[in-house]
Amino acid sequence: MAYMNMVQALNSAMDIMLQRDPRVVILGEDIGYFGGVFRVTDGLQRKYGEHRVLDTPIAEGGIIGAAIGMGVNGLKPVAEIQFADYIYPGFDQVVSELARLRYRTAGEFSAPVTIRTPCGGGIRGGQTHSQSPEAIFTHVSGIKVVMPSNPYDAKGLLISAIEDDDPVVFFEPKRIYNGPFDGDPHKPAVPWTSHPKGEVPEGYYTVPMSRAEIVRPGNDLTVLTYGTMVHVVEAAVRMAEVDAEIVDVRTMVPLDVDTLCTSVCKTGRCVVVHEATRFGGFGAELVATVQEACFWNLEAPIQRVTGWDTPYPHAFEWEYFPGPARIAQALKSVMEAA
Repeated sequence: MAYMNMVQALNSAMDIMLQRDPRVVILGEDIGYFGGVFRVTDGLQRKYGEHRVLDTPIAEGGIIGAAIGMGVNGLKPVAEIQFADYIYPGFDQVVSELARLRYRTAGEFSAPVTIRTPCGGGIRGGQTHSQSPEAIFTHVSGIKVVMPSNPYDAKGLLISAIEDDDPVVFFEPKRIYNGPFDGDPHKPAVPWTSHPKGEVPEGYYTVPMSRAEIVRPGNDLTVLTYGTMVHVVEAAVRMAEVDAEIVDVRTMVPLDVDTLCTSVCKTGRCVVVHEATRFGGFGAELVATVQEACFWNLEAPIQRVTGWDTPYPHAFEWEYFPGPARIAQALKSVMEAA
């Protein structure tokens, strides 16, 4: 075991897979010599060479298109999009080509491509460096969508994603890149090294891309969340003083409906929390899933706490960011409902 932050855990995952499988290649903007804007790929090009860890032009459609070609021809590419906000120029490649390849060829071809990208706010990045577009990709059949909340899961899920024979969009919450968020939205994001690390095995292991995790057992209500919000919810539960069961969704597609609904049926109350905008967000899918499966067990309407339906503001970041106080208010409201 070693203590790692999420950056180190993700780097370790790619290091192990480059070592284990000669088909694995990594490509993206500034990921080689520079080690990535967040240093997630630091040292990998020096260790494995320019043919395994490739710097690309600033062309997201080209990065994803090249990765698809590599995957079809037997490689296992890991493509980094520098910020999730920049993934849209490559969206057509993902939706029209990558997601449909196995289906359109009746299983003759597959494209085992992993697309890594930092998402979310909390680093004062403003509207073009803080988006959480995970819901857009969950709507596209043929893609798996993952967002870890801690270093252990980040490493195990990324190894699972790289080994998978189908495409995976792997979102990395940059607010917690350097350690779990302690729930205080006013704590400066820099220096990130002030955040604690997590215990992570140094060698190979996997976390299945099909299981949610109960982060905190409880009996009063269930909170369904993922990414950075797992840590904010933990702070909110302490603030609200409720016995909440916190479920980290981890993998949006495939969704672990059994774990989610077993928890809600037990507690009878549910709050859904995510950082992305509310309208059409992935929380709506979680609410619909729970309502369909748990209707007769619900003691109160399900509530959502999310980002606002606006571009991510720079000047009012912490008003947008769903903080502990706003979540705690929702927890109390659900508990007080008849």
